[in-house]
Amino acid sequence: MAGSSFGNIFRMTTWGESHGKGIGAVVDGCPAGLVLNEEIIQSYLDRRKPGQTKYSTPRKEEDKVEILSGVFEGRTTGTPISMAIYNKSQQSKDYSSIAECYRPGHADYTFDQKYGFRDYRGGGRSSGRETAGRVAAGAVAEEILKELGINVLAYTKSICGITIDENLASHENIAKSPLFMPDLNASAMAEEAILKRMKEKDSAGGIIECIVTGMKAGAGEPVFEKLDANIAKAVMSIGAVKGVEIGAGFAAADSSGSANNDCFYNDGTGIVKKTNNAGGILGGISDGSDIIIRAAIKPTPSIPGLQHTVNKEGHNTDIETKGRHDPVIVPRAVVVVETMVAATIIDMLMVSMTSRLDLMKLFFSL
Repeated sequence: MAGSSFGNIFRMTTWGESHGKGIGAVVDGCPAGLVLNEEIIQSYLDRRKPGQTKYSTPRKEEDKVEILSGVFEGRTTGTPISMAIYNKSQQSKDYSSIAECYRPGHADYTFDQKYGFRDYRGGGRSSGRETAGRVAAGAVAEEILKELGINVLAYTKSICGITIDENLASHENIAKSPLFMPDLNASAMAEEAILKRMKEKDSAGGIIECIVTGMKAGAGEPVFEKLDANIAKAVMSIGAVKGVEIGAGFAAADSSGSANNDCFYNDGTGIVKKTNNAGGILGGISDGSDIIIRAAIKPTPSIPGLQHTVNKEGHNTDIETKGRHDPVIVPRAVVVVETMVAATIIDMLMVSMTSRLDLMKLFFSL
């Protein structure tokens, strides 16, 4: 299988299957000297682990991470960081009924077409459980960014069409909401909407917003390695994501040039913009404003209601999905979006370090 690695200099490779012995990641390109331990990585993994609320799958996994290499006496050594998370609560028998047919909304059919074989136990590599390895790797990226004064924060913007009120939102509320919404009123309404979907044997989707603050201008490349293009690729590579927008996004299509353009001015400390419709990126390069990303998350495809499908022989049949599934993926995907954005940002910063000779001279003269 190709395509299990992401990044140029800061590079992550994830491995493992949903119902295998474990999952994990290998990180290449992390500089030496970063304070890192299992407790730090665990704090990120705890934000996506299953079984924490009635709005997530009841599968009970501790998702305890073990760092196997790349860290000595609490600091990174500059060598590959390998991390493992062992599966403890898989119930493969729940998936025996789908061994011969394809679940709607899943990758069962496409995996069979590509490989002529698939791991039907929870979806194998196409399972959302694969994202635990991404979070572990992205946590390393986010810790590096903190050392550079750059902060990445993601949260739930909407679920079931219920959107946060920016006037009522605060960062402190995110941890108080079981849906990771910064507006607790919107969270309460969204929780009721999810419970209604659950009673109807259905699921829900929503939107995650991610904001990068403290970013300087100049990171990214102008053609194929654009910062916004790589962010979009990173976020779109998350299985549940069906759309990504940056800044004004699709609303820019209904705007005018005079309204959409972000005018520059000097505020006495440097060049800044009056607005941020570009979402912090111009020409594929960061412009110094906050980087704003939104990801559309589809409703969970595994629902307990009866659905129509076909079996491997192409015969029509019906299916009722068994097993333990999230009625809404959005809350657990928040940290996945956040860490994938962080991994992209640090990789682009590292790539950009060779863009100017004067800065290279400055670095090597130290």
